[in-house]
Amino acid sequence: MAGIVLVFDFDKTIIEVDSDNWVVDELGATDLFNQLLPTMPWNSLMDRMMKELHSQGNTIDDIAEVLKRVPIHPRAVPAIKSAHALGCDLKIVSDANLFFIETILKHLGIMECFSEINTNPSFVDEEGRLRIFPHHDFTSSFHGCSLCPPNMCKSMVIKRIQASISTEKLIYLGDGSGDFCPSLKLEKGDYVMPRKNFPLWELICRNPGVIKAEIHEWSDGEELEDVLLHLIKKISEANNNSAAAAAMLIPVDCKFETMSAQALPHALPVPH
Repeated sequence: MAGIVLVFDFDKTIIEVDSDNWVVDELGATDLFNQLLPTMPWNSLMDRMMKELHSQGNTIDDIAEVLKRVPIHPRAVPAIKSAHALGCDLKIVSDANLFFIETILKHLGIMECFSEINTNPSFVDEEGRLRIFPHHDFTSSFHGCSLCPPNMCKSMVIKRIQASISTEKLIYLGDGSGDFCPSLKLEKGDYVMPRKNFPLWELICRNPGVIKAEIHEWSDGEELEDVLLHLIKKISEANNNSAAAAAMLIPVDCKFETMSAQALPHALPVPH
């Protein structure tokens, strides 16, 4: 069932919470986070918070254990596994960070379901502190999009994915305001799945005419699974019908080319 690319946001789409807030809250640093939030971009703030948490004695293993407790709807993982088993190409585009996402995906047993993860890079330094950097280095250049945060414009990733495929259909799943920009880049024949009553859904409701893709809302993991698998089935059936119709449209000259010489009538002798 090739021919379908699924692009997932991560926070509040695959998992039920914002992973950044989850770690900060669970490790007791909410007040400091809120105090620093007005002073710097979110991505820079998360790197600063990892420094603060490390200085308080929290290890990278402590952060990982918190991430393994992250809330997730019980149907989200089966939905992802089913889509992967059906042959879809699954990708993540997220403004979280690589360590958070990989830790959670490995814990859930779905890391191998995704062909790529596009997010803010992160690594553990020699002191054991988690460092988080921007997907787009906004200190050296501006990505040029006024709709998105300075560290990541998801539509830049979507355009790269679109350039790498030919006839495949895209299904984009998201919830936040940062998912509106990539939704604008989807083409007719693609699909966008905004989470109902979340910022992406609200933006689409206010600006429905600017979305070329077909819109299918969902509210929780159960609806995500139902809608997603329905769309995969719909696209696959359409692809199969198109392939069958194309196979029937054999040009007349091709038919002649495939006829054997023995099948041609013998020439009659001309009487003299």
